[in-house]
Amino acid sequence: MRSEARECAFKIIFASMFNEREDKAFRRKIYEAAGLDEDGREYAERLIACVQEHKQELKAELDSCSYGFSEKRMFPADKSLLLMALAEIRYFDDVPDIVSINEAVGLAKKYSTEKSVGFVNGVLAALIEKGENK
Repeated sequence: MRSEARECAFKIIFASMFNEREDKAFRRKIYEAAGLDEDGREYAERLIACVQEHKQELKAELDSCSYGFSEKRMFPADKSLLLMALAEIRYFDDVPDIVSINEAVGLAKKYSTEKSVGFVNGVLAALIEKGENK
């Protein structure tokens, strides 16, 4: 159920890039459409809160890992996926790094471009390779 929770979190994080106003009804509809149970909703909320709390730090880290392509120039979908995966890598000790990467790549395949899949994978792999994880 965490895959579905991540997908819901991604949609909410993505939407927040265009409208920072909190919309609980929107979140509820996203969760209901995905059929998330209480555990799934809690995980999605935990992930969203982590991204919101550490957003500036995570954006700075994205800049350091996305060589020649600042976070300000990234496609919003890619940036949302990367922020979410970085939050998991940095702050969720119960999630292996490779799971965060695989989930982000899977969502990039579904919601972004073919080039984005390689970009998301490359940025996250560079982060892990640098030894800056957990």
